[in-house]
Amino acid sequence: MAITGHRGLPPQVEADISRTLDDFLDQQTASGPIVGLSCLADGADQLFAEAVLAHGGGLDVIIPARQYRAGLPRESHERYDQLMEQATTVHRCDHDASTSQAHMDASTFMVDHADILVAVWDGQPARAHGGTADVVAYARRSGKPVVVVWPVGATRD
Repeated sequence: MAITGHRGLPPQVEADISRTLDDFLDQQTASGPIVGLSCLADGADQLFAEAVLAHGGGLDVIIPARQYRAGLPRESHERYDQLMEQATTVHRCDHDASTSQAHMDASTFMVDHADILVAVWDGQPARAHGGTADVVAYARRSGKPVVVVWPVGATRD
């Protein structure tokens, strides 16, 4: 099960998404343990990773580029590091810079290795290549089921 989703979410939206992810994973783990695939970006990726671990699942991390962590907001580094320490497996893409193409390549890898894509997505077009809408479109073209998680009435900046 892989994640794609928005970053820079307001705190109330994050709280609502966390509850929704918990409910979804309660259903998914009823039939056994799960493995979550995530790039551990701030926002949806980290929320999903925490929920997977809280439900006793394994965490596979995909690092889009060698400079990926440096490109994340500084306030998310501690959380990123804590989640990395709990990863079962770490896959590293062959990119130096954390570019839109590196992010899309990592997302493609995740979708290709997952049975389902969870998308924390407001339904809007991607703001840049490799954004959430692009990943959802790739998953749908690939025939992967997509579960969209977005709180009713929520907005992002």
